Amino acid sequence: MSVSLPNRKHKAVAAFAAGLVFLVALAGIRHISPPSESTPAVQNIDPNMVPLVTGDEPIQELFVRAGCPVCHQIPGIAGAKGQVGPPLWLGKTGASRLADPEYKGQAQTVREYIVESVVSPGTYVVPGFPSDTMPTWYGRKLSGAALNKIASYLEQAVEAPPSGRP
Repeated sequence: MSVSLPNRKHKAVAAFAAGLVFLVALAGIRHISPPSESTPAVQNIDPNMVPLVTGDEPIQELFVRAGCPVCHQIPGIAGAKGQVGPPLWLGKTGASRLADPEYKGQAQTVREYIVESVVSPGTYVVPGFPSDTMPTWYGRKLSGAALNKIASYLEQAVEAPPSGRP
């Protein structure tokens, strides 16, 4: 079975994005303060359990550290011009995704759909975008507060106006 060139490109970009997310996580681990007598040694931290973001970050930093702009367009987030995943203006498109006859998830609201899309990305793949691109482990790398902040932002996000227009 041969893989078409667009599929290879999407998988390569997805692999790059996953690598970038991993590097950002490692960079965060390197900036942890040295252990004192009252804190455990850094070596005891399982990097698989360290969230990419905590939810305490400003929204721009939260999205960038989580790696979302690599694959998605996100209104109001500088540099979020990704083309691999669908645009995240869910204040405009969320309801239509829930109403899509192909949608088989459990979400009843746009907010629930956003959370479901992060923690179980294969539940619904937006038509026109490749399946198995967003890592299935991704939701486990976000704290609950970060996921809540992302959902709050995205359920209000609408397509940005063209450049040069208010």
